[in-house]
Amino acid sequence: MIIQNIFFWVLALAMVGAAIGVVRSQNVVHAALYLVVVMAGAAAQFILLGAEFVAWVQVIIYIGAVIILFLFGIMLTRAPMRGETSLDNDQRFPAAIVSLFLAGVLGTLLVQAFGKKEVVISGAKGEQLLHVGKAATLADSIFTTYVVPFEIVSLLLLAALVGAVVMARRD
Repeated sequence: MIIQNIFFWVLALAMVGAAIGVVRSQNVVHAALYLVVVMAGAAAQFILLGAEFVAWVQVIIYIGAVIILFLFGIMLTRAPMRGETSLDNDQRFPAAIVSLFLAGVLGTLLVQAFGKKEVVISGAKGEQLLHVGKAATLADSIFTTYVVPFEIVSLLLLAALVGAVVMARRD
């Protein structure tokens, strides 16, 4: 259990560093690549939870499709890679205060809600109490209950790709 905690914190720190890189990067392509690190960290967190199917969906859909779509959209539209003006302003100190306050509130809520409770994924005899890694349960849910939102998201991604190609072909 201790090795899982170590891996969790290493992944969490890498994800936080990459997330800061996403918002601090002046180059749009670099920001998208930092976002790849964040999404890969999320997939690794899912593997730590024992949800391998969700981890691979994260890799295939988000890293393999959405980020590539972002990069194609950036490169096909010939958008400037760097901002023409400085994105910095004098709101750093108030933003730091608000973010620390929000982190404190969320931390307090989590501690009050869960305290020292432990989430048990497998029972005493090895049977699973939670269906964390069951691909069949997830597939039934996606393709029966949530089939319309699933199709809407796929059409939205297709429309974004077609829109990027149309914008790139105008000149």
